[in-house]
Formats: sequence, structure tokens, C-alpha cells
Amino acid sequence: MTTRPPASVSSPSAPSGSSGPPGGAPHDSGLQSGLKNRHLSMIAIGGVIGAGLFVGSASGIAKVGPGILLSYALVGVLVVFVMRMLGEMAAANPTSGSFSAYADRALGRWAGFSIGWLYWFFWVVVLAVEATAGAVILESWVPAVPQWAWALIVMTVLTATNLASVGSFGEFEFWFAGIKIVAIAAFIVLGALAIAGVLPGSEGAASGFGNLTEHGGFLPNGPGAILNGVLLVVFSFMGSEIVTLAAGESKDPRRAVTKATNSVIWRVAVFYLGSILVVVSVLPWDSKAIADKGSYVAALDVMGIPHAGQVMNVIVLTAVLSCLNSGLYTASRMAFSLGQRSDAPASFARTSVRGVPQTAILASVVFGFVAVGFNYLWPDTVFQFLLNSSGAVALFVWLVICFSQLRMRGIILREEPEKLSVRMWLFPYLTWVTIGMISFVLVYMLTDDSEGGGRIQVLLSVLVAALVVAIALIRDRLRPATARAAVHTVTEEDTARAR
Repeated sequence: MTTRPPASVSSPSAPSGSSGPPGGAPHDSGLQSGLKNRHLSMIAIGGVIGAGLFVGSASGIAKVGPGILLSYALVGVLVVFVMRMLGEMAAANPTSGSFSAYADRALGRWAGFSIGWLYWFFWVVVLAVEATAGAVILESWVPAVPQWAWALIVMTVLTATNLASVGSFGEFEFWFAGIKIVAIAAFIVLGALAIAGVLPGSEGAASGFGNLTEHGGFLPNGPGAILNGVLLVVFSFMGSEIVTLAAGESKDPRRAVTKATNSVIWRVAVFYLGSILVVVSVLPWDSKAIADKGSYVAALDVMGIPHAGQVMNVIVLTAVLSCLNSGLYTASRMAFSLGQRSDAPASFARTSVRGVPQTAILASVVFGFVAVGFNYLWPDTVFQFLLNSSGAVALFVWLVICFSQLRMRGIILREEPEKLSVRMWLFPYLTWVTIGMISFVLVYMLTDDSEGGGRIQVLLSVLVAALVVAIALIRDRLRPATARAAVHTVTEEDTARAR
């Protein structure tokens, strides 16, 4: 299979009027504009709906009570602010490297290198988690096929999808996200009917909103439990930023990023707050059914929906496959961007004749396969270390986005102010407020000393981050001055068509 050489890195003075090859493909980057508007729309909407929403909300409800709504709202506000900052930079300069490329330019080579590799590490570990979760569900349906074989099948199919073309990735994600969206929308509508007392067969569900204040009140475990809830739900929001990476392979990246950024508020409000409100309204927060079956299955049961458990298994499997599909895509595009900036092997920046970074995809999935093996062979030692050491990376990414935006605003205004189509509100005050909120969550995680809890995740993640930063600083010091100057700025060829 023929490959194209990696794109060169342009300087700030590169002509802004350059155009890419026919079809809107980025100039010399090798990536193709294979994502359609409907793909980007579904990726943007479905990106905030992870399997964690369906399977992880029960523990948050048990710890906080109905007040878990405040935990979701706080994290939702945080995500809205972070996405607004990222949208400001991505609308001005869409690129496959997204926040890693912006950190490279705004904070220094070490920052782009470090956060890029940490983000890649985060997603390849997620690949192992989601492959195993999907295999568990599939084995329960077809026990004749062992769990490890299901994990292998799922990973192989989605690897082939990503290798085929970016359009095939987008098509799979379109339907995966569509199923999630329809499922949650139907759940909210059914829940609203049950709360109103007009849903046939929902006699077991409570009418009205009495469950929000009964059974010990709205905050039965005290106001402090809200922060404990934040720790439980914050990571279920990871993935919102994927659309800013995917936009680089669409025909109109600036429009896609602007649309996704502007819609993140209602997406968080409807899918997270809306669906959780239904759960804590139709069921008492301390219901045994929530603990035994999970929040959404328990809610569907009391609403009289037949085969609720199997229905939810199908939805969760869809969410798992979606996360696997987008996780492999995200990891490979970050590796591709690192290769373009000489922060990864040059082969990572080469694309196949179909316009996909084949080596970057295969390298990402190989590590994913290895991590799946660790999960089966050493689940409580090696794999648990990988899981914990990537646990706080999401918050590190958000912090880097904040600090990059503080610097990038000035760079954009100085060089190309007409591209500032999306602006962070109340800059720089809300940016600093967001930095404070994220820092507080990280510090608060240190108080959680439970097994596999926040403290160990923060400490191990900081250890891994420190190691990566040290490597970045050493590489930068050893790199010749001419090479440092040549790759100092964000790659612009892959966004020339958006200008």
C-alpha cells in the first residue's frame, strides 16, 4: 500500500490563502475530508454520552441522593466552559491535533508533546476497558464464544472500520450515536409521562417530584456529598472534545466546531440532567432496585417497560462500541498529529491511499490489544496500574486547554483576528474560574483514600505525567536549535481550506 510522506510544518508567515487538493482534503496532510455534516453532528451530540452514564450513575445516586443532579450540573458547567475555550481555538485553527497542537504553540513543545502522549495513553487504556465490557455483554448472549474471543472480535472489526476510511468510521459512529440519542430521548419522554401519571403500566413509578425531597430530603447525606458525586461523574463526560479532532477531516471544519461548541449546553442539560432527573423522580434514591439493577434498568422496570434489562444491555453495548470506535479514532489522530510535529515516529504521520493514518491506527490498537491481555492476565496488578495512572488525565487535558486558551487568544488577535468567530465568555475571568474549579477537583480527589479511589489515581497520573514531561524537556534540550525552530508552530497545512 502506498503512503504519503508526513506533512511539513509551516511557520507563522505561511500564506493563508493556500488551498488543498480537490475535494477539500487538507493540503499535504494526507488526511481526507471524508466526514459529512451529519457525521459531525452525531459525533458532537453523541460524544458526551458514554457508557459511564448508563452504568456508573447508580453509585453516584447512592452516595449523594437526588442532589446528584447538582454534581452533574457542576461538572456540566465545567465541560461547557472547557468546550467553549477549545471551540475558540479550534474554530480559528481546526487541526487533527486539537488541544495538543494548541498547547505546542501556546505553552511550548514540551506541553504539546506531553499532553498529546498522555491523551493517547488515556484512550488506548479505555480501548481495553470498553472491549472487555462489550465482551461481557456479548458472552451473556452467546456463552459458547469465550469472553476473550468476543473482545478480539470487537477490536478487530472496529480496527478494520477505522482502517477502511474516515467515512466508514463516521458512518459507524453516526448509527452508534443515533441509537444512544434515540434511547435517551425515549427514556426521558417515557419518564415524563410516568411522572405525569399518564403512562400505561407505570403504576410502580412515582407521580410528580416527591421523591426529590422525601426519603431524607434532596441532600440526605449532606451538602458535602455533592463534591463526592463530582468525583464519581466527572469522567463520564470525557469525550466531548473528540469533535474538535474529527472536524479536521470534514469539508467545513470551522462551521462544525462552531456548531458543536454552541450546542454543548443543551446536550449536557438534556442527556445528563434530563435523564438523571427521570431516574431520581420515578424511584426513591435509596431504592434497592437501583443498587441491584442499575439506575436506568430500575427506572425502566417501574415504568412497566418489558425486558428492561435486555433493552439496556443493547443500549450499553452500543455505547461501548461507540466509545471503542471513537477512542481508536481519537488515539490514532493524536498519534498522527504527534508524528507530524516530530514528537512521534515519522511513520505515524503517513497516510494510506484511503487517507487514513494506518501506522498510527495499528500502533494504537496493538497497545489496546496488549492492555486487554493485561486485563485478563493481571486485572488487579498491571491493568489496575494502567487504569489508575490514566485516571486523572482527563482533568490534565482540561487544564492544558484552559492555559493554552489564555495564550492563544492573544496570538489569534495579533495574527488573524477575523478567525475569532467563537469567543470564551468573560475572558479571562471565566477561564481562571475554570482553572480553579479543575484544580479544586484534583485536590479534592486526594482526600479519597478508598481502594482505587481518587488519591491513588491522582498520584499515579501525576507520576506518569511527570515522566512524560521529563522526556519532553530532555528531547527539547537535545534537539538542535534549527529543528526546534522548524517545528515550533501549529501545523497549518491541514486547515488551509478552512481559511
